[in-house]
Amino acid sequence: MLSIELFAGAGGLALGLEQAGFNHIGLVEIDKSASETLKANRPEWNVICEDIAVVSSGNLEEKFSVKKGTLDLLSGGAPCQSFSYAGKRLGLNDVRGTMFYYYAEFLHKLQPKMFLFENVKGLLTHDKGRTYKIILDIFEDEGYRTFHTVMNAWDYGVPQKRERLITIGIRSDLADKCSFEFPAPHSYKPIIRDIKLDVKPSSDECARYSEYKASVFSLVPPGGYWRDIDPVIAKKYMKTCWDMEGGRTGILRRISLDEPCLTVLTNPGMKQTDRCHPIEVRPFSYRENARIQTFPDTWSFCGKLSEKYRQVGNAVPCNLAKEIGLSIIKALKEVQ
Repeated sequence: MLSIELFAGAGGLALGLEQAGFNHIGLVEIDKSASETLKANRPEWNVICEDIAVVSSGNLEEKFSVKKGTLDLLSGGAPCQSFSYAGKRLGLNDVRGTMFYYYAEFLHKLQPKMFLFENVKGLLTHDKGRTYKIILDIFEDEGYRTFHTVMNAWDYGVPQKRERLITIGIRSDLADKCSFEFPAPHSYKPIIRDIKLDVKPSSDECARYSEYKASVFSLVPPGGYWRDIDPVIAKKYMKTCWDMEGGRTGILRRISLDEPCLTVLTNPGMKQTDRCHPIEVRPFSYRENARIQTFPDTWSFCGKLSEKYRQVGNAVPCNLAKEIGLSIIKALKEVQ
């Protein structure tokens, strides 16, 4: 099964799809450190470190050595800005110049049998639902029947609560020849205790708290947050966040061994989204975050420490990608 991936990042989605049975004939990623990560782990992959605006404007059949209509899968998740929409079905013209436009251009030019478009859950309600409606309209205009759902990675062998909007498309001429079903949730949901934790990782592998921040976090029990310590200390630490509305449950949050991690983020030190280690007073190392994202330890990451954290945080969990990939392959085999 042949696939091309756009906005490939550090390879979480690509690795999961490979584990499901896909052979990637091209991966497009403009970030240098992320593309170096892809090349370091899979030298045989055709990694293209270029601006997707430039790549999509060329002859894609020639560049990827694939004929229109024969590619099995196009995958990736484009950042989706709000689109101007005057009430007319202008198709690709509605989104020209946006990252989604270039994803749609690949669809238009290559007409793969199926596509996988992943994004944040918030896309469903962005701009009162208009943004996602335009996206679905364009998929339909390009000749695809779509299916979408919000999937929580925790249901699919990932020790992390991470929700993603998954949109699957089947080319209209094939849609009646196969059936697609999203994978069923697993019976067991993994927790932090299920992964290997580092012991006092070096500063090259793990960010550090300031002395003051560490002293406050040392008061928080595993599974707790700011409400579990002296309110005087919490208020001094939280400053203006103290007066914010809502539960603010991400502030001074310390993960327990017996729960999944909250969504792994790109920066381990943001005050409102801290995820403190359950045993040591520190953030999770980038490698621990990678394990939470279900990357194998054999998958290396290139670049500075901050770039490694960002690559891991932006990735699709490998196990989630594999489960989706298996469902896609099942549908493609029905077509064959």
